[in-house]
Amino acid sequence: MARWEPDAPGRLAVAALDLFEERGYEATTVIQIAERAGLTKSTFFRHFPDKREVLFGGTALSGQLIDEIVDAPADATPLEALALAMDTIGREVFTPDRREFTARRRAVIAANPELREREALKGLRLTAAISDSLKHRGVPELTARAAAELGALAFELAYDRWTAAVGGDDFGAVARKVLSEVRAATELC
Repeated sequence: MARWEPDAPGRLAVAALDLFEERGYEATTVIQIAERAGLTKSTFFRHFPDKREVLFGGTALSGQLIDEIVDAPADATPLEALALAMDTIGREVFTPDRREFTARRRAVIAANPELREREALKGLRLTAAISDSLKHRGVPELTARAAAELGALAFELAYDRWTAAVGGDDFGAVARKVLSEVRAATELC
């Protein structure tokens, strides 16, 4: 076993992604992931409950998004609060050096039904959390739910566009553009 190195969750995620691409999701074991990362099986389970979760990063992203929505200026509309939150996520999480990993992750998820299901559940939880954070800001329930649905759609589309891009805009800029497109599309309904 190699000497201690930082960022065990990140190393496990990279190892898992590499192995899922090489061998397929079903054929990869937790032990193989841990060994590839230079860690033990018990370290893997200290960070993730199962191999499926290694690509989903726990609740850190949604927690940060929610915190940013709650902390947005009091006069921000629900969608403005969400746009500000996506700007922060873009600067701190979806950085240019993460784009390749994110694109590879998306391809592995798309190739496996179990992972697609997990991604869909994650999206539903994120939408509910956005709605709850907007209600916490005093937004009426129906408005909070509608804004959360629109915001989650914009987030998903922005994530897809940002992941597929080569160079170009940062995530926050892509998200703001998509949010504007989603808002314009609702006016056509």
